[in-house]
Amino acid sequence: MDPFEKAELGGTGVMVTRLGMGLTEIGEDTTADVAWRLGVRFFDTEPDSERRAGLLLRRRDRSRFTLSARTGLDFSAEGVRESHEESLRRLGMDRVDVLHLRDPGDHFTEAATQALPALAAMRKDGTIRAVSAGMSQSAMLTAFARTGLLDCVLLAGRYSLLDQSGLAELLPECRRRNIAVIAGGVYHAGVLADPFRPATPGHHPAAPEAVARAQAMARLCDRHGVPLRAAALQFPLAHPAVTSVLVGMRSPEEAADAAAMARVRIPDGLWRDLSDAWLLDREIPVPAL
Repeated sequence: MDPFEKAELGGTGVMVTRLGMGLTEIGEDTTADVAWRLGVRFFDTEPDSERRAGLLLRRRDRSRFTLSARTGLDFSAEGVRESHEESLRRLGMDRVDVLHLRDPGDHFTEAATQALPALAAMRKDGTIRAVSAGMSQSAMLTAFARTGLLDCVLLAGRYSLLDQSGLAELLPECRRRNIAVIAGGVYHAGVLADPFRPATPGHHPAAPEAVARAQAMARLCDRHGVPLRAAALQFPLAHPAVTSVLVGMRSPEEAADAAAMARVRIPDGLWRDLSDAWLLDREIPVPAL
């Protein structure tokens, strides 16, 4: 696939590259420069990384890239507007394109009746260009999609080679409503990047069964000469509801690797072997040569 091909988020007119860069854990400043030179034009940030993101992106022509950010944890209408103004101050910019409603947890009703309508009003007055919601569970995202107020969703870790829990309801709902899905967490917290590497100290270890499945997938990938990372990155984009994948890039090497993995040619036989080994359902859309 061409990772730097642009696609529209729903019917918003907002264009994103198929491969986007998550700025949350960026390390070296040159990482964003490398990603830019490679062709990335979609960047995602959150409150803790906004100052750094602003420093890295402000020198770029603002008309040439798409930026997404998140709301704070106050889900009242006023709280959403205030958190957005604070984000702009931290970024040192006059706008973001896509604003994700952060996972409201136990505050679903407030988020649905106050936060989302406030975001829709901000879209109407031109403050933002697209309304989104971002979280790591699909049930609440599906409920938000049914409000009719969303242009896109950021689904973290629930449509990957290891977890397709977003497939049953969320992705079909988004497809019906022309809501673009941005897939995050495609490496499943690193398990699909290298399932044989010990868990990083301080991080919650993956479940043993997930590690075992990822290792089995890696062995099949090896038989076809395909890095598991390539299969993990390209897999979500085969679903027609998925517009872009977001990958955290901490170093120039990781940025270059993500671009390279997106371009790996994956033989159809690999996907058949994954299905034959009961590692992937046969009915799930997979990339085609």
